[in-house]
Amino acid sequence: MPTALIAIDQGTTSTRAIAYDAALQPLATAQQELPQIYPASGQVEHDPEDIWRATVQCVRDVMAKASLAANEVAGIGITNQRETTVIWDRASGQPVHNAIVWQDRRTAAYCDTLRAGGHEPEITAKTGLLIDPYFSASKIAWLLEHVPGARARAEAGQLAFGTIDSFLLWRLTGGKVHATDATNAARTGLFDIGAGAWDADLCRLYDVPAVLLPEVRDCAGKFGVTDLFGGAIPILGIAGDQQAATIGQGCFTPGMMKSTYGTGCFALLNTGTQCVASRSRMLTTIAYQLDGRRTYALEGAIFVAGAAVQWLRDGLKIITRASDCDALAVKADPAERIYLVPAFVGLGAPHWDAQARGALYGLTRKTGAAELARAALEAVGYQTRDLLDAMKADWPAAQDAATVLRVDGGMTASDVAMQFLADILASPVDRPVLMETTALGAAYLAGRAAGLCPDLDGFAAQWRRERRFMPAMAEDLRARQYAGWQDAVRRTLSVP
Repeated sequence: MPTALIAIDQGTTSTRAIAYDAALQPLATAQQELPQIYPASGQVEHDPEDIWRATVQCVRDVMAKASLAANEVAGIGITNQRETTVIWDRASGQPVHNAIVWQDRRTAAYCDTLRAGGHEPEITAKTGLLIDPYFSASKIAWLLEHVPGARARAEAGQLAFGTIDSFLLWRLTGGKVHATDATNAARTGLFDIGAGAWDADLCRLYDVPAVLLPEVRDCAGKFGVTDLFGGAIPILGIAGDQQAATIGQGCFTPGMMKSTYGTGCFALLNTGTQCVASRSRMLTTIAYQLDGRRTYALEGAIFVAGAAVQWLRDGLKIITRASDCDALAVKADPAERIYLVPAFVGLGAPHWDAQARGALYGLTRKTGAAELARAALEAVGYQTRDLLDAMKADWPAAQDAATVLRVDGGMTASDVAMQFLADILASPVDRPVLMETTALGAAYLAGRAAGLCPDLDGFAAQWRRERRFMPAMAEDLRARQYAGWQDAVRRTLSVP
């Protein structure tokens, strides 16, 4: 009986595959960086063929490292960068254009027009989302408008749209399966999260032919079979990266929260079967869908978290490795109060200002590299507090429970950033033993469908904490520092 599982974790800056045993203990990892393409200011693309080649190679590499044959793998789970949009030819499987990445802002003017037309209330009521270039719908509309012949081919049923999970599923199954899961569908701006179906009125609003869209399925189940790795391996799980991390963190009880710190930062608050309408410009989304039942969440999206540290490394070149940031930040002068508002690609929740751009406040002649490093790490904490305060305002039940934030993602390796996060939130922050919770969530979904893994309660009971960061900042200092952040953000916003 096959007992191994493989998670494909296709992210914004890298693609990786992780092999697990039946107890969900990692056996081996393979990873490749993903080249970023910047055609113009505010535009971000990926070559889908780069993604595909890296995915295949990572799976082959991880199977070799773990000495796994295809008949020993019970299933593959896929998790992916959400909202990133690909349209491809159904006959050839070739993309008609580079993938437009979730960070891309090229459709900002189009979104402004929709908002000015009064369409946002209808879109939010059905999708739980706001009108923003972040989501897939405006990206699809752009591709159909700007790629020669794309609209006619789409209307004729010759093209297919997918987020990265759907594109990989198509390729892995040799073009046999055009499907996605409910969590990825929920991020397009075309999916009614209450009805659990594509919405014809929203498709008409964005002028997206329904024939482009994939079938929507549960997060765990039979998605198809791939024979690219030496034999038949079933694909049994799909979830968007933030939802997969929510699963991997065992956040199955309403009121539990997780926050993932990678390129961006995404915090999800489980609200159970209650689809909470946000009054604070949070997103209402599907946390996961299993056995036909949807569990909902409030989500806050920050576009730049770890990317700010990458900017210190690649742009300013004041550090050599991302891991150098902690050592530099602790040298900062406490008297220098510097704020970095990292709006390099606009501001996400709760502001949703696509035109805002990054800014530094509080600079003096004494400001140096150490102060900039500290400001980059602290920006993550400040932005997370913005999200959590908004969520608590939206859902009173969240205020009644003691908030413990479960964190994951590459940036959580920074003890300095995690301690400041606990300080500015005035709440404990828990870092798990298994840090790759996104891949873990995808592997669990596949293992659940394969009958290898326990139910949700059993899986949640296996979660283990590596360290808890407790708040240690005085309340008056916390209030002063957060007030300074709020002032910096107000000065950065491009709209009144």
